[in-house]
Amino acid sequence: MTGDCMACDLIADPSTLPGGRIAETDRWVVEHCVGPLGAGTLILKPIRHVTAVADLTDDEAAELGPLLRRCSRLAAELVGAEQVYNTLWSHAGGVPGHVHYVIQPVTREQVASTGVYGPVLQMQMFVSGTAPDPAAVTAVCDAARELWARMAS
Repeated sequence: MTGDCMACDLIADPSTLPGGRIAETDRWVVEHCVGPLGAGTLILKPIRHVTAVADLTDDEAAELGPLLRRCSRLAAELVGAEQVYNTLWSHAGGVPGHVHYVIQPVTREQVASTGVYGPVLQMQMFVSGTAPDPAAVTAVCDAARELWARMAS
């Protein structure tokens, strides 16, 4: 599916992603988040267009836990995070959309400077609308690909 689903469009053409694709398996891709959640925020999503975790195949579900853990470790290491938020998002325009996990590293400095954390921090970041510098995203993605490869060995 392309054209009606941004997640599918980015899978089909990763050249439009800030920093490019970080990793992929036969069933999942890891990309940098598009939007204001900060450099180092990753997206883990199934390659197949699916709008509910309940609709994952057994093979997709079997890969999910280990990949989510690996992405969380990766995100934490990329920015020296104190905590890594893992949130499932699956709505677009008020209707179910392509399932994707947002893996957001959060530093102690972020929490101290904003005075908020958790969903309130994410909402505040969306309200501000400040996307990370594209050069910073590219640098983080380059580092992420190197770390990903080392984690596999």
